[in-house]
Parts: sequence; C-alpha cells; structure tokens
Amino acid sequence: MSDKLETIRHSVSHIMAQAVTTLFPGAKCAIGPSIENGFYYDFLFPQGVTIGADDLPRVEAEMKSLVDSRQDFVRVELSREEAKARFMGEPFKQELIDAIPAKETVTVYENRDKEGKTVWADLCRGPHVANTREINSAAFKLLSVAGAYWRGDEKQAMLTRIYGTAFETPKDLKAHLAFLEEVEKRDHRRVGKELDLFSVHEEAGAGLIYWHPMGGRMRVAIEDFWRQEHYKNGYEILYTPHIGKAWLWETSGHLGFYSANMYSPMQIDKQDYIIKPMNCPFHIMIYKNSGRSYRDLPLRWAELGTVYRYERSGVLHGLLRVRGFTQDDAHIFCTPEQMESEIIEVLRFSLAIWKIFGFKEIKAYLATRPAESVGEQERWDAATESLRKAVEKEGLPYELDEGGGAFYGPKIDLKIKDALGREWQMTTIQFDFNEPERFDMTFVDSDGKRKRPYMIHRALLGSLERFFGVLIEHFGGAFPVWIAPEQAAVIPVGADFAPYAREVARGLKERGIRVTVEDSDERLNAKIRACQTRKVPYMLVVGQKEAESGSVAVRCRDGRQLDTMTASAFAGYAAQKTAEKSLEL
Repeated sequence: MSDKLETIRHSVSHIMAQAVTTLFPGAKCAIGPSIENGFYYDFLFPQGVTIGADDLPRVEAEMKSLVDSRQDFVRVELSREEAKARFMGEPFKQELIDAIPAKETVTVYENRDKEGKTVWADLCRGPHVANTREINSAAFKLLSVAGAYWRGDEKQAMLTRIYGTAFETPKDLKAHLAFLEEVEKRDHRRVGKELDLFSVHEEAGAGLIYWHPMGGRMRVAIEDFWRQEHYKNGYEILYTPHIGKAWLWETSGHLGFYSANMYSPMQIDKQDYIIKPMNCPFHIMIYKNSGRSYRDLPLRWAELGTVYRYERSGVLHGLLRVRGFTQDDAHIFCTPEQMESEIIEVLRFSLAIWKIFGFKEIKAYLATRPAESVGEQERWDAATESLRKAVEKEGLPYELDEGGGAFYGPKIDLKIKDALGREWQMTTIQFDFNEPERFDMTFVDSDGKRKRPYMIHRALLGSLERFFGVLIEHFGGAFPVWIAPEQAAVIPVGADFAPYAREVARGLKERGIRVTVEDSDERLNAKIRACQTRKVPYMLVVGQKEAESGSVAVRCRDGRQLDTMTASAFAGYAAQKTAEKSLEL
C-alpha cells in the first residue's frame, strides 16, 4: 500500500467517524486506523442504540456530503491538559492520551469547514490529506459491521467496529469489490457447508472441527500422501499421547511463556496433567528412551499430532483459527556437522510438497535472533547461516526478519500465494537451542564425548485444519481429482439403467476410485447440475448404449466431454491422474 493510499484511507476513517457521530449523537469514538485494503473505526453507542449493515448506506451518504463540503484537515499540537480537556467525556480518548509517552507531542487533527470553523476533531498522529478534495467520493465504500473488544481484551467494553475501504479512483474500488466478491464465493466456511466437508458446533465447544464423511475422504487421501512422502524422505512416523504430566511443559519452558494459550491442568492420581499444546516434549521423551550415538543421527521423526491451544473466542475463524488441530509436526535431531544439509533437505522437501498441491508462488522470511533469547551466539550464527544458505540454494526469494526469531532459535517461515494472490504463512522451519539443554539431551560423538544434538522443529502444512481452509479457498472447492472427495459420479439417464450404474460404481470402487451413484428420480439435467454444484471432477453418464457396450460417457465438471470409454479404461484414466497428482482433469 502506497503512503498516499494509506493517508487517504486514514482520512476517510475520520470522515466516517464524523458521519457516525453526526447521525448517532452520543456515540463515543475509540480508534480508527488504516489497515491492509481499507480502514475501520470502533464506536461505543449509547445504550439502546445499535447499528447494522442496513445503516451503512445512510452513513456513506453522510460521508459523501462531508467530503463534498471540502473540509480542511489541520494538525494541532496540545499539552496533555489541553488534550484531556478537549476530549472530556470521551473515555477511550482519555485512556489513549494517558498512554502517550511523556516525551511525545500530543496532536489532534481538526476538520474545518470553508469558513475555518472546526466542525470535528480527533486525537491522532496523522498524517492526513490536506483537504477532502483529495478524496474521491465515488472511490470509498463501507463494507461491514462487527463487534470488537476495546484493545482486543475480552474483559474490556464490547465496541461496534465498522469496516470500509477506499481507493484513489472508482476503477480501483470496483476492482477491489470484485475481488471481495470472489473471496466471498471461495470462503472456506461457505464452500465447506455447500460440499458438506466439515462443521463447527458452538453449543458443543467453540473452535473444534467436526469432519464430515466427504471431508474425511479428503483428509484420508492427503494424510496417506503425507505419510508416503515422509517415508520416502527418510522420516519415521510417531504417535504420542494427548496428555502428559505438567512437568514436561515446566521443563520445556512453555508454562513460563506460553501458559495463556494452554489449558488448565487436570488432576489425575493427585498430579497435574495437561492436554498437549505441542508434540515436541513427547518426541524428546522418545529420543531419551535410548542412548544415542552420532551413528544414529540424523533422526527425522514426524507426527500428525492433535494438539489443543486456547484462542480467544473473538479470533476463532472456521478452519483457519481453531482450538483443537492436527499439526503435521516433525522434529529433526542431528549433529552440528549435519545441520546445513538437513536444513537444505527439509526446505527442498517442503517446496516439493507445496508445488504438488498447486502453489507455485512461495516466499521465505528468515527470522534472526531477538533481543531476549537463549543459546550461544556461535550457535545462532551457524544456524542462521544454514537457513540462509538453504534458501539461496533453492533460489527462493526471501526477506530478512531482523529479531523475528523465537527466543530459542532462528527460523524460516514460508508464505504461499493462493489463486487470488493472497499470502498465507504456512511452513515453519525452526531451530531450538532451548529444549535440548532443558531436557539434557545428548549423543555420543565420534570422539567419545557427550554432546548436545541440534533440534529442528518443522511444521510443513502447518496444521491440517488451516491447510484445508487455505486449500478450499485456493481451489474454490473444485479440487484436483487426486484429493477430491468424490472423484466421479455415475449418472443413469433413467431408472432402468440404475442397476448398470451401480455395477459401474462397484467396479470403480474396487479400483480405489471414490465414486457415488446419482440415482435420484430427478431429470438427467438436474442430476448433472447437482454434480456440478458438488464440483465432482467426472460425471459418467450411462444409458442404453453404454449398458450394452459396457462403457461410460465421460463429462468433466468444466463442461468438456471426453471420449466414450469402457468403465475399466476410465478407472485407469482416473487412477493415472491420481498417481500423477495432476492438477488438470
């Protein structure tokens, strides 16, 4: 976002606040920043007054009137006493003023009419446009209304947040609204419901995912592929418990810095147990179960381990932000000499998997040592250099995130772009100098001395839930045939051919094809439409001719017709597409 566009959006947020307080006297203003692709402003309305989506056109009309009135934005410096007097009766502004560091200047932006009279003002650092003439009244739009806690704290007041967007030209606004329409069409919650993939049941527990049969089919296909690829790449697969004694997380240090995201201990045999928020302490227990030699290393251990982390209810979002999720976790234990080659290998493996799923635009973010951290500088330097070399060897574009590493080691985050050009942070490759020390992990080196292994955390897909959410939105539910929950649907043209349709489906199932039979009483066109709505890759239409010749007429979901072929030939065709992990039908 350019500085000019950010300034326009920030200025429009002030115009929106002015419009709201004009239309709803007594409304209290909180904050109104520009954000990626738009802006918002938070309000506390008087008791009994509510605002919803139906009110947005009225607010927009008032905003356009204010823009057309050609108001100036004027920066004014005030003392703290003057500022507090200026915003008497505005509790959020009073709190913001108190939070301004003593050495900082308190600034207010006044909106002044043509006569120079101040008609509205807001506590703000700026900058803003000089005059509303710089705002195109046809290039902004209010989008939605939501709830938001003051300062993001659920113990604070619940405010009303109004989102909007603004651009320099109406053409840019139109393009963005078209983009938002496409985002809405692909929303994984909407598509997941349409395709009957998963559900969330607030009454049974917020942030917990229920996988339906169709979602289960996809998950099995992806998990089977995940396991095969891990075995091919030298990993072993582990299974560990869902709970463990609290001392595991005391030892790891998580109870000290991560407890807000962990669930409270439960008493078992008069001892504290915790439902696991991560798998690493369990993998370390397996490592320590035997004496380790340099000859045993590297050890590459992976697990599809379900973990539980507390997230505030306000941030829960379908599959993308949950409280229970299955992490495609892995830990690599290696010698210092193996570190660089292991990082190169894990990065290569990660990139190969993402490309198989159809994600071609991938960027790395290399996060270095933060101010507060553990471990010798020499180890940090060596690990950071290994990460950098791996990224450069793969020819991957990357940015340096200075000080962005965890306190226990540097890391690489991989961000992918989906079909709409949105960036998602997915894979993490993270060094850990903390846990090997805390758990006293050792191996016997070639010189006979006990040494600490290097430990590398790696989440490739991140979590299956979040990955599925991104995957649904990337493909809009039209999945490649190899992971589609229904790879084919057999459609009899009439009831007389239903037995043959079921016979075809039975043969395809024996060949491992995920197939259903569309044998309702609907007309043929209605059956085809139903399959297209479910985004089934192949529709196999069968009638008299097909029943007599043992064939199927193959129609693709994109409307193309393939040559009529035997059911066995189609099974081979679909099996080949699956084996190749083809993105094309």
